[in-house]
Amino acid sequence: MSGLKRYFIRLSYDGTNFCGWQNQLAQESVQGTIEAALTKLYRNPQKIVGCGRTDTGVHADDYFAHWDYEGILDDTVCTKLNSILPRSIAVKEIFEVSPEYNSRYNATKRTYHYFIHTHKNPFLRLHSYEYPHHTLRLDLMAQAAEELLNYSEFLPLIKLDKEKGKTSCTLFSSKIECIEPHYYRYEISANRFLHNMVRRIVGMLILIGREKLSLDEFRESMQNQTPMRLINLAPANGLHLVHIEYPFLNHAKI
Repeated sequence: MSGLKRYFIRLSYDGTNFCGWQNQLAQESVQGTIEAALTKLYRNPQKIVGCGRTDTGVHADDYFAHWDYEGILDDTVCTKLNSILPRSIAVKEIFEVSPEYNSRYNATKRTYHYFIHTHKNPFLRLHSYEYPHHTLRLDLMAQAAEELLNYSEFLPLIKLDKEKGKTSCTLFSSKIECIEPHYYRYEISANRFLHNMVRRIVGMLILIGREKLSLDEFRESMQNQTPMRLINLAPANGLHLVHIEYPFLNHAKI
């Protein structure tokens, strides 16, 4: 179709009430909600492709999708789309890109934040893992987080049957800090992530912070690529996708 143009949609969403990004049968997804809004606005079926999947309850502070549309968009498209979308999804901008650009496959770096609070706080509970009544050794957690940068294979931190044999990725950052009393943020950046990888890393860091898993045990498992004991999946609500990088975009925050 000669008039077909490719657009990038930049957005954010609160994942609390969604089954995740991707369309799922008989469940409300972020993708499906945006497609329904575009279909309503343009009065014919519209499809979009996201930069990656997020699981049920995971949030995205910054997210990209691409959309093919036959026509030129006016300056009011974001305003109109946001008026249709629920308050849990916000479209920041929509802009034309070259037809070969793909929101998923051209992303070169993804950054996640995971939030943990160790005192009960009703204002954080939907967007941070509430882990009360426990003291965490931040020094041990920070050491393990930093040492993850030494590895490119992550078999101990994934569920292999979900990955079809894929166990590697390239980490660019991995650090945890206390951003205010009893409130922690873990940051990790990579070229790609394996299924539930970040939530398993956080589960491991919590065990290390509680001194239920030693640094030596962590190192031995990573060096030998053998399973770690006791690791649980940290809850989804603490996880936020915060940044996506593309080689052809200026990544100013909006």
